[in-house]
Amino acid sequence: MDRSLRALNRFGLGARIGEQESAGDPAAWLRSQLRPEFAILDGAADLPTTGEIASAVIRFGAAVRSDDAEERSAARREIAAIEVRESSASLARRVTSDAPFVERLVAFWSNHLCVSSLGKPQVAPFAGHYERDVIRPHVLGRFEDMVLASARHPAMLLYLDNAQSIGPDSKAGRATTRSGRGRGLNENYARELLELHTVGVNGGYEQRDVEQLARILTGWSVAGVRSRDGAEGPPGFLFRSAIHEPGDKTVMGVRYRESGEGEGKSAIRDLCAKPSTADFLAAKLACHFVSDSPPAAAVAAIATTWRATNGDLLEVSRTLIDLESAWDPGFRKFRTPQDWLVAVLRAVHASEIPPRLGFVLRELRHPLWRPPAPKGFGDTTSEWADPDSLLNRAELSRSVASRVPDTRVDPREFLGVTEVKDSGALSSMLEDGSISRSERVALAIGGPAFQWR
Repeated sequence: MDRSLRALNRFGLGARIGEQESAGDPAAWLRSQLRPEFAILDGAADLPTTGEIASAVIRFGAAVRSDDAEERSAARREIAAIEVRESSASLARRVTSDAPFVERLVAFWSNHLCVSSLGKPQVAPFAGHYERDVIRPHVLGRFEDMVLASARHPAMLLYLDNAQSIGPDSKAGRATTRSGRGRGLNENYARELLELHTVGVNGGYEQRDVEQLARILTGWSVAGVRSRDGAEGPPGFLFRSAIHEPGDKTVMGVRYRESGEGEGKSAIRDLCAKPSTADFLAAKLACHFVSDSPPAAAVAAIATTWRATNGDLLEVSRTLIDLESAWDPGFRKFRTPQDWLVAVLRAVHASEIPPRLGFVLRELRHPLWRPPAPKGFGDTTSEWADPDSLLNRAELSRSVASRVPDTRVDPREFLGVTEVKDSGALSSMLEDGSISRSERVALAIGGPAFQWR
């Protein structure tokens, strides 16, 4: 096993042709990337501001209530344009970054604490900002700070409906009950916070804990995204005391005294500090960086660091580099569609992304920020190596290959960026001058060897 290729493919986002020779000490190269400044997205100042995003959401809400079909169409185009700008910037960073390990970590945590615009158009313009504002600043920080930032961001508050959750005994709750128009308590975010974000489905919580946590989080809402919102200031988090459930609550054996917004902060920090959270996240990280069924020793090593550092993601990331199993040639990971396309573009030293890359990812069932459920996109071979998916990759390989300039790369050079070595058949075909160059490139990127990292 070539450790340079393992660093470039397993920890990074795909080896560039010729990069293997200049990687130096692979582990040291990975550690050198673990700097917070490498997580910040270049050119973010040119991306949509919170004001632009809020304006688009307000316009969309007004258009939905309108009978004007043209206005609804224009509002949807505005939201789509913001989504394209954000996704293009995020994908371009993955393709061109010289700190691909950090970009893989950003993608991992963005998927773990995911938001989705499927069925929630108002989330779409916030999704890219969410990754920039929640994931990137905390990807090498403390996990609890990332979760708190996630819980307070409009994308999450809108996606899992916490913004509209009303405490039954709150001032607003009692008033709406009397009028018969009450929305009531919404448990969506509380349930996913427990099941997916922190302790995990086997973390020891019960339905009563979900309900109590939902009561704690009432009042955590959004300002600046409704045309008649009375709150002042820029769009973002707003604690609405009028809809917060009064009284003490108990979650997983811990009692939280009435303290308004402070209850939610304390509950989230306590959940992040649970030993079951360390175990759950350690298993998920080992699955991503080692194999679909990682060895128990790898999971234990990550969990030990997690507990010892209280979820310091910088130290956890260093532990990933030190895992012997992550470098073991006996373990491998199947590339997701996003990984595969990014790896293709990195291999040929692409300096920018094709305009339609986002649409191609939709065809491959793996678009940015659109997972079908709150658990995010899957990370195992069985979820991406089905016959239809493999056929789509083969067909797209031809389309991609036809767009690689003849002077850019020799098809045989693709053999130098993959760890899975061919028995000889692929090598022979890539050397066969009777086969067109674009067909040979398609064989290289669509063949079995390039599907693994």
